[in-house]
Amino acid sequence: MSSTVETRPPLPPFTRASAIEKVRLAEDGWNSRDPQRVSLAYTLDTQWRNRAEFAHNREEAKGFLTRKWAKELDYRLIKELWAFTDNRIAVRYAYEWHDDSGNWFRSYGNENWEFDENGLMANRFACINDLPIKESERKFHWPLGRRPDDHPGLSDLGL
Repeated sequence: MSSTVETRPPLPPFTRASAIEKVRLAEDGWNSRDPQRVSLAYTLDTQWRNRAEFAHNREEAKGFLTRKWAKELDYRLIKELWAFTDNRIAVRYAYEWHDDSGNWFRSYGNENWEFDENGLMANRFACINDLPIKESERKFHWPLGRRPDDHPGLSDLGL
């Protein structure tokens, strides 16, 4: 019987270029709004704190994502590298979404990530604040899914 080791390049230790790539890959995954796909980027025993909710493994993280995207409709996310070292990356991000009553929000957050040697995220700690916005104040208008390469990032948008 052979065992397959899951890997998720780029692998640590990170360079500036590989950290930026890792951040964009994470953004792309989350913009898919596919809990199964996204969960594969995390270790089986991943530890999360997201606001006041905790996940203690990949399955719990997948459940969290399922609930999240059932509530946060038309979700569009932009992440930006803040800092990195060895096997850790810090990002800032913003995402826009609306609830089932049509109320729009822009959520601002920071995340600290720690990766195992195979490039899977072992720890994810997120702090997020929701700002109610008018639909006319939205800045993220690309079609659902991956943000186009030519779409401005957070700093370019003044966020």
